[in-house]
Amino acid sequence: MAIIRLNVNGIVHEKEMDPHMPLLWVLRDILGLTGTKFGCGIAQCGACTVLVDGKAVRSCSIRVQSAVDKDIETIEGVEATPFRSLQQAWIDEQVPQCGYCQSGQLMNAIGFLKSNPNPTDEEILNAMSGNICRCGTYPRILKAIQSVVEQSSKNTGI
Repeated sequence: MAIIRLNVNGIVHEKEMDPHMPLLWVLRDILGLTGTKFGCGIAQCGACTVLVDGKAVRSCSIRVQSAVDKDIETIEGVEATPFRSLQQAWIDEQVPQCGYCQSGQLMNAIGFLKSNPNPTDEEILNAMSGNICRCGTYPRILKAIQSVVEQSSKNTGI
């Protein structure tokens, strides 16, 4: 056990924990941020996707010690960012069905749009292909991301 300091959604947390614990369990069980979901546990489905220093990572497969001194963003923090427009697009396009994978889908989309704010449809599909949705909402996810990209191109950005 060690005292570990994490910056999650702009809030610094300092807690005693096993440094080898997967980041997912720290977020859910220690910090109470249950929006990030456990899917497969082997980084294959994307339900546990969060951003670490702006990049999408599978929180089930990285140790918490590797997230120290980095900015961690979870679905709970999106509302306070410019990417809340993506959440609204998700609602407008009625993307969620069962909803289980949606926080991971949104975090992956945000990470992607941070690195590529003006993607093609093919780039969106490629970027989102690693996140699995058993309800098959992929066309709606594409439409939601396209609508935000179109809107941001009309404005000054996302």
